[in-house]
Amino acid sequence: MQNGLVKLRTQTPLYGQLVIGPPGAGKTSYCHKMQEFLEKIGRKSVVVNLDPANDNMEYTSAIDIMQLITVQDAMEQFGLGPNGALIYCVEFLETNFQWLLDQLKDLDSNYFIFDCPGQVELFTHNNALKNIFTKLEQLGYHLCTVHLVESHYCAEPYKFISCLLLSLHTMLQMGLPHVNVLSKADQLKEHDSKLPFNVEYYTEVLDLSYLLECMDTSRLGKKFKQLNAAIVSMVEDYSLVSFLLLDTKREASLLRLKNAIDKANGYVYGAGEEKNINTLLACAVGAETESDRMERDIDPYIS
Repeated sequence: MQNGLVKLRTQTPLYGQLVIGPPGAGKTSYCHKMQEFLEKIGRKSVVVNLDPANDNMEYTSAIDIMQLITVQDAMEQFGLGPNGALIYCVEFLETNFQWLLDQLKDLDSNYFIFDCPGQVELFTHNNALKNIFTKLEQLGYHLCTVHLVESHYCAEPYKFISCLLLSLHTMLQMGLPHVNVLSKADQLKEHDSKLPFNVEYYTEVLDLSYLLECMDTSRLGKKFKQLNAAIVSMVEDYSLVSFLLLDTKREASLLRLKNAIDKANGYVYGAGEEKNINTLLACAVGAETESDRMERDIDPYIS
């Protein structure tokens, strides 16, 4: 009987999203709100906390790395600083991957939201997270990365260029289907006067030469003109980076992001979830026109 259950479970499609991004991007809040939203539309999901320093969770975690190891443990035992301890903890989880896998198998869910640490080195240079999720993919988990950065960075060209470079590096490092998100979209209203271009310019990452012109008006921009131009050229050559806006307080915003994630990790194609025609149209590639998306996403924040 037990073998039959194991066989049945392995045949069930498994899906997940890896929520990453710098500190302050709103990852934990997003995990909480997205889980609530998925439950509301009838999709059972669980949140897995992989941040060993996350002692202020807004959600109830189904799996918590802090039951295995914490940053405080690593700092005290090995005399490490916070950053070194965080890296050690994630590498410890990689070494003890079976612990995570056993925990996942015990859950009565096929959809997982992984709340990851905010240290950018973990998804740009260190391979521990990448290796963990590669193993899960090999075991049949259909995953995508959801990369959150704060939307107010659009107001300053230098910071936005940094976000583009970070997003591109992360996409190449993680090697998974990827959704880039400008979080806290309600803040765009506060920075409206500082935006040299409309919001579509930033979400679609349009001709960045115009952004270089804004940067060159400053003394610092002139000094590093060639470096900035090289960075912009590299981002444009890859043509991979674009963003979705997110306001976790608006269900319409969560719905559009969910649809994009469902396409990225394949949920929309194989979950067997009952859908009406409107949901199917919303999830279809290219179903929503650019003008409709801009009107829905941006108008509430930019007058």
